[in-house]
Amino acid sequence: MSQPGELIIEPRGGKPADACVFILHGLGADGHDFEPLVPALSLPADASVRFILPHAPRLPVTINGGMVMPAWYDILEMSLDRRVDEPQLMASARRIQALVREQIDHGIDSRRIVLAGFSQGGAVAYQAALSCEAPLGGLLALSTYFATADAISLHEANRQLPIEVHHGSFDPVVPEALGRAGFERVKSLGYPAHYRQYPMAHAVCPQQVADIGHWLSQRLAR
Repeated sequence: MSQPGELIIEPRGGKPADACVFILHGLGADGHDFEPLVPALSLPADASVRFILPHAPRLPVTINGGMVMPAWYDILEMSLDRRVDEPQLMASARRIQALVREQIDHGIDSRRIVLAGFSQGGAVAYQAALSCEAPLGGLLALSTYFATADAISLHEANRQLPIEVHHGSFDPVVPEALGRAGFERVKSLGYPAHYRQYPMAHAVCPQQVADIGHWLSQRLAR
């Protein structure tokens, strides 16, 4: 599986980055999908955050009639349990973990690295963050589900990882019940997790953007 690269947004003013936020897009999109989110977060003027928005590979997707599109993994059934190709999902998570290691090798403290993901990207972010060998700064799960909850090998380095879960109450693509189930699972495992519900569909809304900016500012404060 060839990897299509990443969109990288460096800190404003040419300052060297001392933190990094990964944002993983959803099915059929690419890294540019969340590019407008970065300036809208209104992070503090002195924040030196690098944003990395990876592009998913192009794969045939079973639920879409085998159509080839950007996808982190194949979705085999649109049942409530969302039967997915777990090996593909885990391969995508390992790719993200390799990108995290690159940032660490370039001098970023792993505790100042946050993983965020929307929909399919959020399922990969759950897997990548909770099995990561390096202690991270946070996990942001947006309109998504914990697809590998029964298969993941949790790493002790991130057993206290702060987790923020957001979901729309009118989501027709990923029902809110799936988002809340992921939240309840990580809470039951002892993670410090917080849940926010928004009156929206499968999307991102202005109040949520403000909340994400505030949460990231807290997570990455010096």
